[in-house]
Amino acid sequence: MKVFGADKSSRLLKIYSKLVKGCIVNKSEEAANFNVDERTIQRDIAAIKDYMGTDMTNNGVINSIIYDKDVGGYRIESSYQGTLSNSETLAVCKILLDSRAFPKDVMQEILDKLISCCVPKENRQPVKELIGNEEHNYIELRHKTNFLDTLWDLGQAIRSCRYVELEYRRTKDKAIVKRKVKPVGIMFSEYYFYITAFIDDKEVCENFDVINDAFPTIYRVDRIVSYRVLEDRFKMPYKNRFEEGEFRKRIQFMYGGKLNRICFEYTGSDVDAILDRLPTAKIESEKDGKYIIRAEVFGKGIDMWLRSQGENVRVI
Repeated sequence: MKVFGADKSSRLLKIYSKLVKGCIVNKSEEAANFNVDERTIQRDIAAIKDYMGTDMTNNGVINSIIYDKDVGGYRIESSYQGTLSNSETLAVCKILLDSRAFPKDVMQEILDKLISCCVPKENRQPVKELIGNEEHNYIELRHKTNFLDTLWDLGQAIRSCRYVELEYRRTKDKAIVKRKVKPVGIMFSEYYFYITAFIDDKEVCENFDVINDAFPTIYRVDRIVSYRVLEDRFKMPYKNRFEEGEFRKRIQFMYGGKLNRICFEYTGSDVDAILDRLPTAKIESEKDGKYIIRAEVFGKGIDMWLRSQGENVRVI
């Protein structure tokens, strides 16, 4: 419908209204409708762009006008202030791929959703190309288990302080054991997700190295054969609450056990790598490139790690 005699304000409002309704604005069509030249419509669109650049809705939605070559016109594209930038999305994709945390089909689905949700349409292809080779050659872990629903259910049990009954395949003998536990945290370390939980069975606890330990047992999520979240709730007094952050500093190797205090001499070339690997580590002294380091860790996993450092480490 042609609109003759429309002043600038009226024309801007009509074009703006068309855009917010989800319609495509074609420059030549609008010029014909308002009996003006295309440069006038271009200036109108630029003015609306400027306005939208300074306007943001209360829920954090940012509306911007883009030119869509596929439809030959301008349209509104909405994004959220909290979405990731292109570079942030690329970085997260790379970290996910390196983690090897999920089966290949699950990983590909997560990456596709991440790029679709966080990257503008015109920039998606460059991001996909930058991760394409690594995604194509992705090697999934041997367990090939899709445990995302399990992870969510256990997370909800943690939030609501509900007991969980689970069947778990042990590492040492592959036997399946039954446990009733109080789940208190979810952690990720070197390819695997874990839940940390207190065992609610005194007879079972008697066979453990550390009885009545103040810290929980660790279960790898992909080794949980079956589980059931119970209606029964447990109480966790505030003073005894489990703090994942503090526990995480001392459980770098995902082996349960008592708290160990270690002291060793390091003579390698990059002491920062040691301090990053052991968040509780502190340098006590340094002389001629020899560092004396102390740290606190749970379990015996630290023993294997220290041996893996070869002649760079000498346990004191």
